[in-house]
Amino acid sequence: MKWEKLERAAVDAELTKLAGWTLNDAASSISKTFKFSNFIEAFGFMTEAAITAEKLNHHPEWFNVYSKVEVTLNTHDAGGLTELDFKLAKAMEKAAARRMV
Repeated sequence: MKWEKLERAAVDAELTKLAGWTLNDAASSISKTFKFSNFIEAFGFMTEAAITAEKLNHHPEWFNVYSKVEVTLNTHDAGGLTELDFKLAKAMEKAAARRMV
């Protein structure tokens, strides 16, 4: 399935539903840093997010050091943000919420 790039107003509307996610200067990606209590919680989050990403066939750019996971989402094929990015971001929020105190 080909995903259509969202207009800026739609991106802004979707961002209001996500706490802590930021839009880059070009409005082409969203990012968030998740902090967990330890490496196991961070890795568990990444594992759950990876399973969802694989099901969606949409893979994040991410970086992990110990308890911190930095995530950036965009849809390369569409040249920006699509509904798929926000769908994965929401799934990541749920995965993170199960691991945060």
